[in-house]
Amino acid sequence: MVERLRSAAVVPVATVEDPGLAPELARALVAAGLPCVEITFRHPAAEEALRRAAEVPGILLGAGTVLSPAQAEAAAAAGAHFAVAPGTDRETVEVCRDLGLPFFPGAATPTEIQAARGLGCSVVKLFPISVLGGPAFIHAVSATYPEMGYLPTGGIGPDDVPTYLSIPTVVACGGSWIVRAELLRERRFAEIEALARAAVGSKS
Repeated sequence: MVERLRSAAVVPVATVEDPGLAPELARALVAAGLPCVEITFRHPAAEEALRRAAEVPGILLGAGTVLSPAQAEAAAAAGAHFAVAPGTDRETVEVCRDLGLPFFPGAATPTEIQAARGLGCSVVKLFPISVLGGPAFIHAVSATYPEMGYLPTGGIGPDDVPTYLSIPTVVACGGSWIVRAELLRERRFAEIEALARAAVGSKS
């Protein structure tokens, strides 16, 4: 899973309020050459949106903002390929391990990175990275934890992607600029596809 995320390099983050839009969103991202999306549990429709997106061939499907074992179980049942959280708690890590669901918990300090490492996690989400210090923060923690992989998320824009991806320990960048709420709500899938194509171009 880590290698698949490295290949994607950018993970579009979406909050889907209408599950009926999830397949169209997934198809737009696949068409753009960025066949990956993280659908967050920030809305009650998340489980059904994940289920609907999972119907689209070729999509790498993540569940975001997974804050509890119950949400992890719902994500796995809906067909998510991986799960991400803004923080770390032992019970959710253990449930995901039992489910066989790759889980990337969140961290914002060296102490939290070390705690996740102690739970057997080799990749953590760094959130909110723009507040934590951006690339400089990742360089600093990578010096101490060089064996860890990082998924920076929070405040990243398209112009920032090449800088983050130039850091060897960065697996992929999470970003909400590709699937902005208004674009999804107004079914502006051509614009989402264009933004996703631009993100693919920014990887090189």
